[in-house]
Amino acid sequence: MPKTQSVAQKSQHITFTHAQVSEALIKHHNLHEGLWGLYVEFGIAATNAGPSQDQLNPAAIVPIVKIGLQKFDKPNNMTADAAIVNPIKKVRSVS
Repeated sequence: MPKTQSVAQKSQHITFTHAQVSEALIKHHNLHEGLWGLYVEFGIAATNAGPSQDQLNPAAIVPIVKIGLQKFDKPNNMTADAAIVNPIKKVRSVS
C-alpha cells in the first residue's frame, strides 16, 4: 500500500487566512465569546542598503514584532466568532 504524504511533507509552505489564524488563537486561549480578529504589531528600523557599498540607498526594515488577537465590534475578513469556533463544552452530569 503506498504511503500518503501529509500537506507538510508535500509543500514547503502552509498558509492560512487571517480568520483561520484568529480561530486557532481563539482555541489556543480558550476564548468562548466575542468577535476576535488578527492583531499585528510592527516595528521599524532604518539602514542603508544596496547592491554594493558604492550604490546605497536609505531603506526601512519593518519587522513583525507581535502577533495576537484584538476584539472587534463587527465581523470582517479577519475575525472569528469565539462562540461558534470554540463553544463552551457542556459537561454531562453523572447520576
